[in-house]
Amino acid sequence: MAAVRRAEAVWEGDLRSGKGEIAGKSSGAFNRLPISWGSRTEASGGKTSPEELIAAAHAGCFAMALSHELTKAGTPPQRLDVMAEVTFDQTPAGFRVTSSRLEVRGAVKGLDAPRFSAAAEAAKEGCPVSQALKGNVELSVRATLVS
Repeated sequence: MAAVRRAEAVWEGDLRSGKGEIAGKSSGAFNRLPISWGSRTEASGGKTSPEELIAAAHAGCFAMALSHELTKAGTPPQRLDVMAEVTFDQTPAGFRVTSSRLEVRGAVKGLDAPRFSAAAEAAKEGCPVSQALKGNVELSVRATLVS
């Protein structure tokens, strides 16, 4: 059965000086988060952006995918700390999300660094959010095994 999630946005005004809000309607986990053009292109000023939400989605998806890869290999993680950094930039074709860079620090008993890096690469490739971004956004991962 397919899982469908819903979010909503409201925008008032022009692009540069306008403002908006987003809400997660399926879960209710977030409501009325402020967004603005400035929060996308300058300092966030306490507001979020579509790119920050993409980064959160990518980090969460990747963490689950890596946990699955490691568990399949018989070495479930004790802890994975994932950071995703999504870049929004002006290109000759206009403003675009150009990259999503993942970094993971993992505590995994019984695993060496090369196998951890290989699992992280497989998770980056297989994660559904990576699949949605692939072909449009440069994806990378840096994996560090910690004791």
